[in-house]
Amino acid sequence: MVVAAVVGVTASGKSSLALALARRDPSIELVSVDSMQVYRGMDIGAAKPTAAEQAEVRHHLLDLVEPDEEYTVARFQRDLADALADIDQRGASALLVGGTGLYLRAATDGLEIPGRFPDARAEIEADLDTEALHRRLVDLDPVAATRMEPTNRRRIVRALEVTVGSGRPFSSYGGGLTDYPATTMPLIGLRRSRPDLDARIEQRYAAQLEAGFLDEVRSLADRPAGLSRTARQALGYRELLRVVEEGDDLDEMVALAITRTKQFARKQERWFRRDPRIRWLDADPDGAVDDLVAAVDAVLAPP
Repeated sequence: MVVAAVVGVTASGKSSLALALARRDPSIELVSVDSMQVYRGMDIGAAKPTAAEQAEVRHHLLDLVEPDEEYTVARFQRDLADALADIDQRGASALLVGGTGLYLRAATDGLEIPGRFPDARAEIEADLDTEALHRRLVDLDPVAATRMEPTNRRRIVRALEVTVGSGRPFSSYGGGLTDYPATTMPLIGLRRSRPDLDARIEQRYAAQLEAGFLDEVRSLADRPAGLSRTARQALGYRELLRVVEEGDDLDEMVALAITRTKQFARKQERWFRRDPRIRWLDADPDGAVDDLVAAVDAVLAPP
């Protein structure tokens, strides 16, 4: 029922490719694998499919929560399962598309995501001696302790939070992100040269500002409930919020957003490059999307 997943870094053109595939095959419905497109009202800056595109091709996992809500990987897994069941019920096929690497792994590998245990975490964080916490983890979950440095407080606290809060060793939740098990879902990655990608990032910000990105941020900042920590940190939004809320210079903040987005794209590249299951397609800066559609066909063709 799942056709494939089209992945890639921000501004690589994966959404355009997925839309072209769905236009050609009306049985395909698109499923977003994007941690920002779940927020209502975060449209322009999140590069969400337009209303016209959504009317033309059925999309899933968009506009799920208000921007003041936190959205977790575990919630994504539940929403994904519901979406896939809905698609299957209609006899359609799902094409996953997005660049949030952890969401992709949750989709392809069924990662078992430990819950949150705030009471346990508060007790653990009260101990400021990180190496002492690591020794505690050695006693409670020696396997997890060997997977992290004794000075990595963030990981140690999380491992202890889960171990203490759930009563189950953190390491029992599976091999985690270092394992790449076999999957029946074809993973297609769209790759561009650094200069091409950088130019596309700059062009996209210019287009978003022209489309009213700053007004969108103003509207979000005016919400009585505000924005969640996750939503406030979204690239582009965090910089324009400084313009709206603190009076920072627009040109400077846009330049900062462009720089940070390019840096983020490099991190995404490293993340996806570690996954040996992804079949990469090189996008030509001057090439048509039809060429990429043909390349996808070649990847998906039976041997």
